[in-house]
Amino acid sequence: MFKLIRLEWKKNNVGKYIRNAVIMAALICLFIFALCYLGIANDPETGVPDAAPGNSAVSPSIELFTSMAFLIFTGVMLSAYIVNAYKNKTMNLMFLYPIKRQKILISQMLAVWIFNFVALVLTKLFIYGCILFGSQFMVSSFPLDYNMAGTEFYIQLLLKAAVVITMSFISLFIGMVMKSSKATIVASFLLIFLTQANIGDFSFADNAILPVGLMVLSLLFAFLSVYHVETRDLN
Repeated sequence: MFKLIRLEWKKNNVGKYIRNAVIMAALICLFIFALCYLGIANDPETGVPDAAPGNSAVSPSIELFTSMAFLIFTGVMLSAYIVNAYKNKTMNLMFLYPIKRQKILISQMLAVWIFNFVALVLTKLFIYGCILFGSQFMVSSFPLDYNMAGTEFYIQLLLKAAVVITMSFISLFIGMVMKSSKATIVASFLLIFLTQANIGDFSFADNAILPVGLMVLSLLFAFLSVYHVETRDLN
């Protein structure tokens, strides 16, 4: 299986995605750093940080922007790796290989999932580390509500990253059903609104039940995406 995954990375020129992920991580880090230490979130009249409900500390902002960015990024990669392959009929050629169709499709999904999971984890570690390093020299506008010396921090980071990337399988299923790469990306935006929206003082991002429910739904959609692939008409 890993040979197929590496083949997918090579075929789709994974280097350009690495470059884009690094640029995206740097931009998010710069933005969060400016929120904390350069006062861009401060109210111009009072000088007090003006944040949305639930974002009074720094970690919710990091989780929000990294989750938003990688939901879209993963949707774009799933669209390029899988949905476009169906649209451009290149999947027909791949299915001529003496390998089960399900195995090919699963390898494509895993290639995207592994890449984005690792990229999201590294991005979060980079941003959390930069903000913590900045606190040695400057005073943050937002409390630093995390402890990178604790095991719990890394467990939560890994679990949250897995949930976010897995949720992208919902957008993949929608894109495959509609046979549209645009539908895959639009669905990724809708997932952002669903998981990160605020209604008054209530924040969906703080609701533990919703991400778990969406992850279970995502795994179901991932299963449905490959279930009938052996007999599905590619035309």
